[in-house]
Amino acid sequence: MAATVQRVCRAGLLKSNSGIIRNQVSNFASASWTRGRKTLYVTLGVITGGAGSLLFALDRSVKASDLELHSPKLPWSHRGYFSSLDHASIRRGYEVYKQVCAACHSLRFIAYRNLVGVSHTETEAKAEAAEVMVKDGPNELGEYFMRPGKLSDYVPSPYENEEAARAANNGAYPPDLSYITLARHGGEDYIFHLLTGYCDPPAGAVIREGQYYNPYFVGGAISMAQALYNEVIEYPDGTPATASQLAKDVSTFLKWCAEPEHDERKHKLIKSIMIFSLLLAVVYYMKRHKWSVVKSRKLAFKPRS
Repeated sequence: MAATVQRVCRAGLLKSNSGIIRNQVSNFASASWTRGRKTLYVTLGVITGGAGSLLFALDRSVKASDLELHSPKLPWSHRGYFSSLDHASIRRGYEVYKQVCAACHSLRFIAYRNLVGVSHTETEAKAEAAEVMVKDGPNELGEYFMRPGKLSDYVPSPYENEEAARAANNGAYPPDLSYITLARHGGEDYIFHLLTGYCDPPAGAVIREGQYYNPYFVGGAISMAQALYNEVIEYPDGTPATASQLAKDVSTFLKWCAEPEHDERKHKLIKSIMIFSLLLAVVYYMKRHKWSVVKSRKLAFKPRS
């Protein structure tokens, strides 16, 4: 009997199969997890691609229009990574706004103090502010009064409220120009082409009374009449006041209004590049110094005797 049991044990007939079963279960679980992970990645990829395609299609559908002409890019002097705004053009653009655009459009987020050091000296900015009368009060009697403007005052609106603005412009509301270059697709390119793009409407275009045709405006029909013509104003510095020059200067001025930190931001970029270049050299040296021991060492494994 003992000899029989010994032969059976030697043949492995009574060995436990728990190890084999564990291996099979582990392989099955691993294969299932691999398939599930692949399915998850494929699903996420399809969802991400579909969402991206939908957003792209919606963006194109908003921009697409048979009656809208997209403004081509112009070689502005401030387009470079390290290029600043033309401050002489900003000063001329302010003159264009004050003498032409201010009759309808407000600039309520720009104060006269913002002009100091950019386009005007402090004395000149004070003189510009003093030219307008600002509503202030109440005084000791509880009454409001008008006073000359000062540096802390913001550029006043030509209308008391939105309803008055619409009533004076056949129902159209002239937008505030403080952030207009950021609020319109194309930025200053759009402003320039809009101001210089007035032309006769093509056949089939419906232009109602009091409207004008401009292909750069959505729909083509715009309530603002052409405002810039050759020599419509005279520049104090003697620059020829052509229509394109006027549009260029006021577009530059509105670019500055929307981004008054434009030059400072690029100035900080230059400083950052200089500082990080030095830091990169120091970090590279420290990396070479610290890892020189690790990279030059040799690991030897000795077998046990």
